[in-house]
Amino acid sequence: QVQLVESGGGLVQAGGSLRLSCAASGRTFSGYRMGWFRQAPGKEHEFVARITWGGGTTYYADSMKGRFTISRDIAKNTVYLQMNSLKPEDTAVYYCAAGSLAGASGAPTSYPYWGQGTQVTVSL
Repeated sequence: QVQLVESGGGLVQAGGSLRLSCAASGRTFSGYRMGWFRQAPGKEHEFVARITWGGGTTYYADSMKGRFTISRDIAKNTVYLQMNSLKPEDTAVYYCAAGSLAGASGAPTSYPYWGQGTQVTVSL
């Protein structure tokens, strides 16, 4: 059974940084991609970034490029999201997700496995 557990969220001032972690277990993730999504109150899930487990290739939403960095540590079965220069509009619940390489990278429906989410709040 696939399990994804996020951590690292919290309250930070605008301009600050946070690093989110996603501990993955329950299967071999080679041939999978790992994604980060976020959901603000009253809004749909928004794609943030994804990384392929094997090759480590990355893809970002345009609004995150240059501020967010996704990475993975294969030995630790963990995916990270380094977030810098945070803005109040980055406030959301951030979710880790896993799915095969089929389907669109940015589509939530391409990821059948999801974590429980971690809250990120950015204050002025």
